[in-house]
Amino acid sequence: MRADARKNHDHLLAVAGAVITEQGVDASLRDIARRADVGLATLLRHFPTREALLDALLRTSFDELTTKAAELETSSSPEDALVSWLRDFVACARDYRGVVTSMMTAIEDTQSALHASCVTMRASGTRLLARAQAEGTARSDIDGTDLFALAGSLAWLGDQPSLAPRADHLFDVVTSAILTSTGNSDAEAERHPQARS
Repeated sequence: MRADARKNHDHLLAVAGAVITEQGVDASLRDIARRADVGLATLLRHFPTREALLDALLRTSFDELTTKAAELETSSSPEDALVSWLRDFVACARDYRGVVTSMMTAIEDTQSALHASCVTMRASGTRLLARAQAEGTARSDIDGTDLFALAGSLAWLGDQPSLAPRADHLFDVVTSAILTSTGNSDAEAERHPQARS
């Protein structure tokens, strides 16, 4: 890609990221083009579909999650690695309001521009889950699909204004349910005393 084309591409991505953060993944492509001070045809030349735009926005974050999973496999305990990866996944998904639905759809749709990056990212989390299961620190009756669904549900909470204040507490509840090690509940109750009320 020529330098000027790369500059235009990066500018469109930056503007799209800001608009989608504000308005969610259903933001108008025409509005994104207008805010980027280009015509809709120019935006569509770079990103022919909404999913192609989302893929470009999310690919870096997904690649980082995949890389981090590989690093965590060698640098952290299975339990800590899984929780750390889940926390980063939720933070990534919360960056763009409404993206969870697009991710869940893309996993099943092999024609989606988001499919490959979502599948690769989910596989990295699945490896961390399997490692924790092999060590006996994660329950054995869930798989990578379940983990992805739970992580997506946790990210969805951040999109709900009435539930957002409890998102961290609910994250701890879900991870405590995934992990089999004892003592998690007491530790989390100390961090979140409101859960007792």
